[in-house]
Amino acid sequence: MADEENQSREPRSPSGGPGGKPPMRVSRGAFGWLVIFGLAMTLLFMLNRGLGSAVEISTNAFWTHVKNGNVESVVVKDGLITGKFRTPPPSAPTGVKSFECSYLVSSQNFEEIRKDIQNFSNGTTDIRYQPTNSLWISMLVTTIPWIIVFGIIFFFAMRQLRQAGGGAGMLGNFGRSRHRVTTKEHTNVTFADVAGIDEAREEVQEIVEFLKNPKRFQKLGGRIPRGVLLVGDPGCGKTLLAKAIAGEAEVPFFSISGSDFVEMFVGVGASRVRDLFRQAKENAPCIIFLDEIDAVGRRRGMGYNGGGHDEREQTLNAILVEMDGFDSSDQVIVLAATNRSDVLDPALVRPGRFDRQVFVPLPDVKGRFEILRVHARKVKISPPIDSKLQRIARATPGFSGADLAALINESALMATLAGKESIDLEDLEEARDKVRWGRSRRSRVIEERERLLTAYHEAGHALVQSLIKDADPVHKVSIIPRGQALGVTFSLPEKDRMNYNRSWLEATLRVLCAGRLAEEVVGNDANSGALGDIRQATELARRMVTEWGMSEKLGFVYYGEEVATRNGFELGAVKDHADRTSEMIDTEIKHIIDAAYEDTRRMIEGHREKLDAIAQALLKYETIDGDEVRKLLAGETIDRPTVADLIAAEQSRRGAPNAPMARPMQAPPDGEAGPLPSPA
Repeated sequence: MADEENQSREPRSPSGGPGGKPPMRVSRGAFGWLVIFGLAMTLLFMLNRGLGSAVEISTNAFWTHVKNGNVESVVVKDGLITGKFRTPPPSAPTGVKSFECSYLVSSQNFEEIRKDIQNFSNGTTDIRYQPTNSLWISMLVTTIPWIIVFGIIFFFAMRQLRQAGGGAGMLGNFGRSRHRVTTKEHTNVTFADVAGIDEAREEVQEIVEFLKNPKRFQKLGGRIPRGVLLVGDPGCGKTLLAKAIAGEAEVPFFSISGSDFVEMFVGVGASRVRDLFRQAKENAPCIIFLDEIDAVGRRRGMGYNGGGHDEREQTLNAILVEMDGFDSSDQVIVLAATNRSDVLDPALVRPGRFDRQVFVPLPDVKGRFEILRVHARKVKISPPIDSKLQRIARATPGFSGADLAALINESALMATLAGKESIDLEDLEEARDKVRWGRSRRSRVIEERERLLTAYHEAGHALVQSLIKDADPVHKVSIIPRGQALGVTFSLPEKDRMNYNRSWLEATLRVLCAGRLAEEVVGNDANSGALGDIRQATELARRMVTEWGMSEKLGFVYYGEEVATRNGFELGAVKDHADRTSEMIDTEIKHIIDAAYEDTRRMIEGHREKLDAIAQALLKYETIDGDEVRKLLAGETIDRPTVADLIAAEQSRRGAPNAPMARPMQAPPDGEAGPLPSPA
């Protein structure tokens, strides 16, 4: 049993090999060369065997074998007799039964020799005469086997080179572009599938209009933009915009990633760029889409390659020349996407190459609602759909389009696993929490004191957040572990914030301090559960002092770290103020946090009964929503069955005895006990 258990615990690789080591495999190229070598050796062996399959004997030995009846058959040619032994002599090589004998035989004396052989062998030897072949037939018979051997080797060698990327020229197909051509018929994404980024969609729609009707813009002397650079955070819809252009435009759409240009061979990237633009010009008007262009478009210079040759620089030079060199074309539009526009070479982003830079931002609440409606078409949501999606849109500030797509997909999976006919609001909210903070973990059990401290920690957040008018409303409080947190307090912002008011920042600082203070009220001790709260509060206070000018002592001055540059290259962050100023900054940060801490302490001590009510409700129900928190603050009680009550009622209905229910909680991980969405 122990051996079986050890074997079962032995790590295995995806291929099934023990110890995580995959079985040795032979690549297709190596296998092809092995086949070629084997065929060549086999043919050479057969040819040599055919050429050396006869033994040469003298005339006397020939007649001796004939008299002894050891010759089965004879073929007579001019000047040569060949035949087969009945029993090979001991001097013959192993396995050789044929012989050759040099004999002056012609068509005139063949009958005499035939009669002599018949007489000597008593008619047991078969004799026939074969005319001599012409010279060219003899040469063909000699050279054809060699031609076949070298032809097979050449065929397989060329086939392997083509598969490995070889072909015409020294680099062969290595220099060919690896783009994909997409037409309107090959994609099902249109501008109707793009939501939440209206301005960016309108700008790329103009490109499609340029290509469909260029004469309309040329009447006033206008020129179609050569390039459009899409810039934005990951998941905001840059690639989706490109797919929509491919679905709307009636021109060829060439798409390729920036990493496809980079190869181990020098000059391959530039060759692929030239080949891509050559094919694009042959199919003009058309669109070229370069995804993740920062892979080859980084700033040129010594700072990135250490002084040696850089293949990326050669590729970038080729792109620069093709986009706006001496051989520029107005019928090819280059569309590129990146989330690192700050590292691109200035020559690449100047007007004339990328005439436009389209910023694709994170969607606001209206944009999130539109994005949710687009993805909701593919799933079945119980009515009213719009009200549910509007609530989720309000509760997902900072979500990108990719996050919202994952939210809808997760909700559909949850509803399916629960056996529901459609998706309801509970599934959508659980999917939102899972995408943002991770899956809830109910399987592990923690000790009762740790659970009590977690409940008071989250109750402190919820209490202070509800008492301060400038804080975001409480949406839900839970002590069910989720991600690395033992408990979570969810807020529901009433609007998207582009700027942060001092009143809101100070309210957020007090909410962050409330968790630790609530634990001190009940436990008279401190633990590491407030790590995340401390980190967020310190970061907020530091930015208030150094970046946002909210300190009375330091005033309207920027003290944040600057990135030093030299000749256009980043040298790292530097501190551009005196050491005495740094001490003043640290003093101001501590002063802001201490003021928030003491103010929060007074609020918690003045509302101890409400804190206890929220904590006890969390211990009983594990999760309460914002409306229930407000009821508790008003002195009301929550009257709804717990999960244990529902299970006990179901067991009673079925006649089963009530069994004690283990409280599903998680052991304390190393992390914060009550995170809030970072206001910064």
